Amino acid sequence: MMKKLSVFLFVLIDIAGCSSLPTELETQSQQPITDYQQWVNSDPDQTADVRLGGVITKVTNLQDKTRLEIVNLPISSAGKPSLEADPKGRFVAYVDGFLDPVTYAKGRLITVAGKSMPPETGKVGDYTYTFPVMQASGQRLWQIEKTTYIDNNDFWIGGCWRGSIFCSSYGPTRARVVEQVK
Repeated sequence: MMKKLSVFLFVLIDIAGCSSLPTELETQSQQPITDYQQWVNSDPDQTADVRLGGVITKVTNLQDKTRLEIVNLPISSAGKPSLEADPKGRFVAYVDGFLDPVTYAKGRLITVAGKSMPPETGKVGDYTYTFPVMQASGQRLWQIEKTTYIDNNDFWIGGCWRGSIFCSSYGPTRARVVEQVK
């Protein structure tokens, strides 16, 4: 019982420590647009603050900036993209300067914050697509961390509870893998 309480408290502290928004994702506005559909439906000529995340699909280094094409995923209040959500569309973020395509590789999770710009037309395969665009003022790459939890204390084996110091370690064991964005 004490072990389970300790694990619960550790997880609670870990979650609380990771729930704040990183400084690089802050915007001038207290209420930036964080919903992709709301951004797409907003006035394209208005320069609103935007904070969105997703998966990088393409990196193009230009003369003085980098163009990131991103498949949008909803983000948490801490700016982390949701691994459980379906993609909502694509957008483009321009970042001043050079971003190394190895670091900002296709498939990496990212969140960007910046100002809305007029949309641009491009291609996704042979399909003509209208991308909402932002000029990024900050960005954050995320890692996916996998944690395996093994539960071997909940069934009876040969006269003692599995997990007891008097029981051997044979028999089936249940485990679950949890993926978190860090």
